[in-house]
Amino acid sequence: MNDSTLIDDLFDRPSGPVRPFEFDADVARVFPDMVRRSVPGYAELVGMSGLIARRAARPGTHCYDLGCSLGAVTRSILRQVEADVRLIAVDNAPAMIEGLQARLADVPHAERVEPLCADVRDVAIENASFVVLNLTLQFIPPESRLDLLTRIREGLVPGGVLMLAEKVLIPEDRGGRFMIQLHEDFKRANGYSEMAISGKRTALERVLVPDSVETHEARLGAAGFAGVGRWFQSLNFVAWVAWI
Repeated sequence: MNDSTLIDDLFDRPSGPVRPFEFDADVARVFPDMVRRSVPGYAELVGMSGLIARRAARPGTHCYDLGCSLGAVTRSILRQVEADVRLIAVDNAPAMIEGLQARLADVPHAERVEPLCADVRDVAIENASFVVLNLTLQFIPPESRLDLLTRIREGLVPGGVLMLAEKVLIPEDRGGRFMIQLHEDFKRANGYSEMAISGKRTALERVLVPDSVETHEARLGAAGFAGVGRWFQSLNFVAWVAWI
């Protein structure tokens, strides 16, 4: 399947009030283009997820991609980890799981992946050596985030690792405004119109609720992780590894 031909023009179509963002079939069709043009460093996040998995995954354990969308991270992990590791790819959007299954059709060793259409908050995390939350926690209600991270930590085997990547809340000062303006410049440079930038911003309000770096790191500690390392930042996108 050639994702490069599916151009994200969803917010260039004026059709009345902007609806809240949801991961429906329209978004699934253009998602690879959308995320590539919207998230600085997305390719590095995906590629590094596989490399981190190669170091963290243990034979006879599970890897979880929570909020897997179309499975870019799942496929990155699949390329890097040993045969005796089961991958559970979870998303609550049927269109995303259907897209994932289509993209796995011709991928070697795809039988090791278990696609699961479910809310990540309802999934049991068991015998896990590596768990990924790649741009997922920000869509979970804030009051549920600590509980989810705690359940992940409890489901990790000794030496297990969580990779967390998020859009973060930027301080409302000159530096923060500059960072937000640079992110919008990034989207303009990738071909998004002013209408698209404004429309998507409106659609994501109250759907994507970011936290500050400090909040994320304090919450990981409260969830019981023994250590946290911040390994990536590009504008207002940050990624960590946390271990037990």
